[in-house]
Amino acid sequence: MDHADLEDLISRCALRDRAAFEALFDATSAKLLAVCLRVLSNKTSAEDAMQDAYVKIWTHAGRYQTTGHSPMTWLITIARNTAIDQLRKRKFASDVDDPALALASAEPGPEAMAVAASSARRLSGCMDELPAERAAAVRGAYLDGRSYAELAEEFKQPLNTMRTWLRRGLIALRECMSDG
Repeated sequence: MDHADLEDLISRCALRDRAAFEALFDATSAKLLAVCLRVLSNKTSAEDAMQDAYVKIWTHAGRYQTTGHSPMTWLITIARNTAIDQLRKRKFASDVDDPALALASAEPGPEAMAVAASSARRLSGCMDELPAERAAAVRGAYLDGRSYAELAEEFKQPLNTMRTWLRRGLIALRECMSDG
């Protein structure tokens, strides 16, 4: 199935066309299962993650934008992220099963709170050293969870320029934090 066919199926899924969703599933499920299996290394877990991914695809099909890239990239990203989320949940659940952790408080202690406050002040100072627009873009991407495309539109910059702003902003923040 080519890009145009997949894009058509995704756009029809956004309109809640169940036949299109079934066709999309038939055309892509083997690839998405392989992606989930690569992350999770367990067929049952991979099938669960794939099912969750297709629920997300159905729910968020209206967010898909034709960008000239392969629609499979969008689908694979959803499947991969869903599998990673499941892997993190599994890791967290196994950590909670540790008896030592069951007795420990989830609240940070006074020392951890002091270190966090100090780090937050340093980060705030480092953010102030970035140009205002770039600091706002970094906050938008990494604190507010906004996409590169949304930020590029807001700041009236090409998408690749926004990616460069964010990458350079993170590099500057890392250098600033390591100097302190």
